[in-house]
Amino acid sequence: MNPTTNPQAAPEAASGGIATAEKAFYRVTIGAPIHKVWAELTRTDSVLPFFFNGVCRTPGLAVGAPMRMQSADGKNTSVVGDVLEFDPPHRYAHTFKFTNLDDPPCVVRYVLEEVDGGTQFTLITENVPAGTKTEKYMISGGDFITKNLKAVVETGKPTPGGRFALFMMGLFAPFTLKQSRTENWPFERKL
Repeated sequence: MNPTTNPQAAPEAASGGIATAEKAFYRVTIGAPIHKVWAELTRTDSVLPFFFNGVCRTPGLAVGAPMRMQSADGKNTSVVGDVLEFDPPHRYAHTFKFTNLDDPPCVVRYVLEEVDGGTQFTLITENVPAGTKTEKYMISGGDFITKNLKAVVETGKPTPGGRFALFMMGLFAPFTLKQSRTENWPFERKL
């Protein structure tokens, strides 16, 4: 699954004059009711395989609340952001910054719609700094997330390729950069 870009959108300059990539859309139909997909997407109490085995830590999913994607043991934080929109079970959006990169934050949106046969899930990335590692990671990440969310909701486990990728990531976890340690990313830290 490759992202589709909005043909009406042109690269924009984000605050600070940084060129950003067009919006990218990653869409899949999941054979499950919307409430089941929403519950899986917004879990904060366990590992989320479709989010690269991260655990979403937050004082509460609500507009303005900080969120962190952390390792299961809580030692490392890979992604930080703040909730921009939270409208169960249809819309959830947050800022997004990789802790191991110096790139500015972008925005990730999740849109769920009831359709015949289940739920249409759309992941939208916005204002991703063009030509950066963040852009590169977001392209492959969008595909990984949509495919593996679908698999987890429908079968209870990630795709075979997803399981292999998660296994390999686990092997490299001990080499996580010091700047991604959780103590460097408290909820009070503003992006």
